[in-house]
Amino acid sequence: MGTKLPRFALSFVFGALLAPSVASAVTCDEVINMTTLNIPTDIVIQTIKSAATAPDPACLQSKGAPAEVVEAARQMAGAGGSGGNVAANTGVPAPQPPTPSPDIGSFDDEETLGGDTFTVGAGGGADIDEGDEPSGGGPAELENAIELYRSKKPLSSSHALYEMLRDNRYPDQQTKIEYYLAKSLDDLAMYHSAQHYFMEVVRKGPSNPYFKYALPRLIRIAERTGNDYELLRIVAKIPPDAFPRQARSHLYYLLGRKLYERDELTDAAHYFEQVPENSDLFMRAKYYEGIIHQQRGKMRSAVESFREVMQAQPPVVGDARTAQDIEDLKDLSIINIARIYYGLERFEPADSFYSLVSRDSSYWAESLFERAWTNFLRSDLNLTLGLLLTVRSPYFVETDFVPEVRYLEALTFFNLCEFNEVERILANFNKKYEPMKVEIENFLNEYRDQKDLWDQAYDHYFTNPHESSVLTEAVFARFLRNRDLAAMVRHLDLMDAEVEAINDQKAQWRDNLGSELVKIIEEDRLLYKKKAGNELLREMLKLHDMLDELLVRGEILGFEVVDAQRADYEFRAQSGDLDAGERRRTDFATSRDTIYWPFNWEFWRDELGYYRYAEHSSCN
Repeated sequence: MGTKLPRFALSFVFGALLAPSVASAVTCDEVINMTTLNIPTDIVIQTIKSAATAPDPACLQSKGAPAEVVEAARQMAGAGGSGGNVAANTGVPAPQPPTPSPDIGSFDDEETLGGDTFTVGAGGGADIDEGDEPSGGGPAELENAIELYRSKKPLSSSHALYEMLRDNRYPDQQTKIEYYLAKSLDDLAMYHSAQHYFMEVVRKGPSNPYFKYALPRLIRIAERTGNDYELLRIVAKIPPDAFPRQARSHLYYLLGRKLYERDELTDAAHYFEQVPENSDLFMRAKYYEGIIHQQRGKMRSAVESFREVMQAQPPVVGDARTAQDIEDLKDLSIINIARIYYGLERFEPADSFYSLVSRDSSYWAESLFERAWTNFLRSDLNLTLGLLLTVRSPYFVETDFVPEVRYLEALTFFNLCEFNEVERILANFNKKYEPMKVEIENFLNEYRDQKDLWDQAYDHYFTNPHESSVLTEAVFARFLRNRDLAAMVRHLDLMDAEVEAINDQKAQWRDNLGSELVKIIEEDRLLYKKKAGNELLREMLKLHDMLDELLVRGEILGFEVVDAQRADYEFRAQSGDLDAGERRRTDFATSRDTIYWPFNWEFWRDELGYYRYAEHSSCN
């Protein structure tokens, strides 16, 4: 087969317009070339808007570009000509907080801490020794309850402390009672309940004598549960001078995250830089530094930060979840370096870095997909198709949802002028993803503007049976790469387990303190479900927009196929060779170090990542 549309034009149009959203410059001559080839005006305008640098409007006007194209270039130039940044637009999930979406709304309200003016208490920033906690001088009943705690009897201690708190026997000792009640519950592994009472102490502000002891305890619980939600609500209200030294690294990191969410990048970077190298959070802070450098366009500094994450010695951790988080950070740092090279159109080093991502990585499928784009732009179309075949293999069906794969596959076959294959892929693409888009759209219409119903939005998919849903397990695996959503889901499971543990206790404890804890958990469960529903809606909105864009791109590509087929038939009719393409035969000769093995749609794990097609271009 063949087409009159030159191959260089295909590569430019579809490489610049439809590749991963990494902005690159588009010149006046390239735009004029597109209009000369009768590329639809709306596609030309979209290409200009997605570019990092706008073409010169005066040049376009002088060379006869359509008025709408000239106006789009003029608007881009007036806005600074920035089409986005590498880190923000690649679409690969990362363990970082999502940017608040005005279409969904902000869920969180910051906590108010006690006192209008904070003062750091004596030794507020000093080293903490829990043996130095204020002790003695209280009522005998309270001191006896504290002694029960120190004697490793947390059940008896918590019961006695709660009765004092419930009856308001010692109002002037309330903080002390709450603090030791929280410690007793912590020893009972009732982490959400302990978090509640430690938070009651922390809310009183840094001038309270128990503040500097409760805050590190709160951080330890957050580390156990993997949920920083409560800390993020208060950290910006605490003066950094009041950070207890044992907790400073964690609080600097959290404050950096909070400021990053607000898009206060300079201040966020300042606090990330203060996380020391010996901290367990050093790698995470350095990763954020890299992201901030990317967003500022400081690519050399970004690469240096990501390299530090790659080369850092991981802290010794005791749980699989934290260990996996660390591995993910290393892999994401490699991917981000590859993206930077990709954005600079240095495709060879980009390909090399993508190749460094481990086969065991949570992000291997994503790296293979992005590597496929890189090789598409290097015109190695057979390697592109081979990489995409790995991502489409059954090994990733339940863990990775990458609908862009099928689109890139269609685009690659288009560049090979295999138009029948393109039409087949696009038909299957629409059949599979249009119903998904419709279901997500209906869900968003039902819940997105109903803040009071966001807990029901969470229940809709995570609690209630939903057998009619067309959304696959891999879709929700993609959603759960949102750090905040995953943390909420884990914490809600923790709440369920904690209620079971409470109900298993002795009746005297269960019917008094236990019933109060269940009440607290149920109230917080509603709050946490609303937060989780908010994050789910954000992920749904992002996926809906992506599917919508891909379906539109697929439709445009379908139009291009029809036009190319018409041009192909005209070309073959004029040349008198209507059977061209039917006589083509594949030559399976290979180099001495390569073995050709025909693929029969059986996938073997050790073959993943090594597939390469043997397609010959049908273009004339």
